Amino acid sequence: MTLDPDTTIGELVTQRLGRAAVLEAHEIDYCCGGHRTLAELRDHEGLDIEALERELERVDAADDSPPPEWAHLGPAGLADHIEATHHPYVRATIERLHTLLAKVVSVHGDAHPELSRVRDVFDSIAADMGPHLAKEEQVLFPMVRELADADVLPRFHCGALANPIRVMEMEHDMVGDHLRQLRNLTDGYEVPADGCDSYRALYEALEEFERDTHLHVHKENNVLFPAVLALEAELAP
Repeated sequence: MTLDPDTTIGELVTQRLGRAAVLEAHEIDYCCGGHRTLAELRDHEGLDIEALERELERVDAADDSPPPEWAHLGPAGLADHIEATHHPYVRATIERLHTLLAKVVSVHGDAHPELSRVRDVFDSIAADMGPHLAKEEQVLFPMVRELADADVLPRFHCGALANPIRVMEMEHDMVGDHLRQLRNLTDGYEVPADGCDSYRALYEALEEFERDTHLHVHKENNVLFPAVLALEAELAP
């Protein structure tokens, strides 16, 4: 493997999904920051491209599967995939995490006061993501499907689709900030020595939620939204 410095972080994950774990381990943001190139990370953040290349080679050697099926979907198909795959997971997991957080805080909150802050930050995520998913399902994704079926550019109430997409990206950034706060508050989801099974289940579920959200946002920011904007530009008179 020889990594092209002009390759974006998002492209690395779209090509091989297993690479996400390497980027996560190095705290390299491939979702909200997936538009950045390797050269930009090298020049501005000191990324060792050769070392990253060696790690990605090991991951690729262990799993030489082709790009995931969703990487080949058109805008309408990808919107359907995201809504059917990630949206139910988010809703079900938020409900489960609320229950786990209440239990763990009640038992361990006195010894671990950071848990109250963990609960507050997660409550903010849950409060943001509910309306966010609804806007995608009721507003943005229907417009994406209409655009994909059109021969001429439709007239949307919001004007160009760049407008609601910009709002979605801003909300993605907010959730990303909250997830970073959770990781810091939990010391990287490290269960303390006195943590019970519920404590462990909580941290495992929070980390899984973080991984799923990163992939969810990646599919939108780095694959779906650019495809939608390119199609809109193609249909423009």
